[in-house]
Amino acid sequence: MEDLLVEHWGHVARVTIDRPKALNAVTVAMDLELARIWDVLDPDPGVRVIVLRSSGDRAFCAGGDVREEGARPRIALGGGLTGVGGPLRTLRTPLVCAVQGYALGGGFELAVCGDVIVAADTARFGITEARIGNLAEVGPVHRAVRQLPQRVAMGMILTGEHLTADHALAHGLVNEVVPAAELHAAADRWAERIAECSPLAAQAAKDAALSRVGWPLEIALSTRYEPIEQYATSHDRAEGLAAFAERRAPLWEGR
Repeated sequence: MEDLLVEHWGHVARVTIDRPKALNAVTVAMDLELARIWDVLDPDPGVRVIVLRSSGDRAFCAGGDVREEGARPRIALGGGLTGVGGPLRTLRTPLVCAVQGYALGGGFELAVCGDVIVAADTARFGITEARIGNLAEVGPVHRAVRQLPQRVAMGMILTGEHLTADHALAHGLVNEVVPAAELHAAADRWAERIAECSPLAAQAAKDAALSRVGWPLEIALSTRYEPIEQYATSHDRAEGLAAFAERRAPLWEGR
């Protein structure tokens, strides 16, 4: 699809939203194609990390394209954006989001689905629906109050004001802020560091961290995690221990 580009770089897959003249707003067709892309990339054993980024300088994503006839209800039913932003969608593969310019509404939701978020110093995160009298997408609201301090999130939700990159970093919403010209290189650096780790270990750790995030600590600690139990007898775990003892780089096989 011409508005969505996919390329592979070693064990990293880069997905680029390429509609800069429309502030990378997502149409219904793009929404459905994103879902298909995740379905292809996520189970691929050769893909250890996915980087989601966008073209141009002005916006990461302005959300769903409300100018497209019929787009608003269909995109809203997906929880903002079908694919990562959908209410039931989870990726086992670590996801790095590279955010520049505006990340608004559904675009905010898509950005904060990242396990790691790298922001350009131009990034502006916003939930602007109240300003335009539109609350078709509740995904951004739910994610904001879970990933930001409550008062910060409510300030954004009720006023529509943007959170700058520096404020997002201060509140722990993003991992790193870099000059805009360095954004993609910084995201690739994070992806490369993740790809150097055991893909099975990274996936099991992500599942353990996120699948019970709302549980009381004592219950989470006493819960059996099947992915971690399976990893305990995997080839990659044995290889990792052997490589550490032999002071060499491990050769992961993803099994």
